[in-house]
Amino acid sequence: MSMQALVLNHYNGPLELSTLPKPEPGPGQVLVRIAASGLNPLDTKIRAGAAAHARHPLPLVLGIDMAGTVEAVGAGVTAFRPGDDVYGMTGGVAGMQGSLAQYAAVDVDLLALKPSNLSMRDAAALPLAFITAYAGIVDRAHLRAGQTVLVQGGAGGVGHIAVQLARALGATVFATASEKNLDLVSELGGTPIDYRAHSVDAYVAAHTQGEGFDLVVDSVGGPTLDASFAAVKHFGHVVSALGWGTHALAPLSFREATYSGVFTLYPLLTGNLRAHHGEMMREATRLVESHLLRPVVDPRRFSLAQAEEAYEIVSAGTARAKVIVEIE
Repeated sequence: MSMQALVLNHYNGPLELSTLPKPEPGPGQVLVRIAASGLNPLDTKIRAGAAAHARHPLPLVLGIDMAGTVEAVGAGVTAFRPGDDVYGMTGGVAGMQGSLAQYAAVDVDLLALKPSNLSMRDAAALPLAFITAYAGIVDRAHLRAGQTVLVQGGAGGVGHIAVQLARALGATVFATASEKNLDLVSELGGTPIDYRAHSVDAYVAAHTQGEGFDLVVDSVGGPTLDASFAAVKHFGHVVSALGWGTHALAPLSFREATYSGVFTLYPLLTGNLRAHHGEMMREATRLVESHLLRPVVDPRRFSLAQAEEAYEIVSAGTARAKVIVEIE
């Protein structure tokens, strides 16, 4: 048996529609018929050969996020059965086949049942973004109801989920965005801040009387992480999934604040803590079905054969939140 998949044979090369053997589920795995693959900026970096930390050797199949239907189960699997609609962050790194393919054999610990009120396309937008947001806001920062949260990049793939998650946990949420995305932040329940029009000092003064925010969630990195250190409250916390540069810690130290990094790929790369990914996806399902969380998906539609166009949009930074490739 065979399947169709997009294969990258050379970094920065074309995504070549290829025929590959259809996978067989091993012990603790299920075979998923993939319906949709969510694209992330990380996928474009892997394609460009600029993400050595992802450990995804050539030739490779890209695609970290997916939604689909269980077709068969491997030995010892009792959590899912054929016909279940599932989603998760399931491959595309560490030599594991990604989701730009018709099928994948997936570790059941990484999966959860898809929210009943989301399409496959919308569900595929959630996994990496939700796991990153949850790991930072809940696992690292232990956000409490009544606290103030600033989300840097509140209209982005991770940011727009972080805004909603913090709101669902009872926080008062503010989020930076460009002028064109201020309305989206408002729609998601956050107070928008035009970061180009207002300095850090100005928006800290306007929204916190100069005290700073209890938690700053950075989904941008670089100078924005430096701005986060300047925006946090005394004894507050900053969390970032992009803290890879060189940064001065003095602003953080003077506030006696703390910092945590989030490395979302760790369970995929090491095999450790994979069951927690499944737990987080089950929480995402609960929040979506409770109408407390919704993904924002770019309205443009792409098939497997059109994935090149989708990658160009993500690489150019012109996407509205998440771009999805639908698998025939």
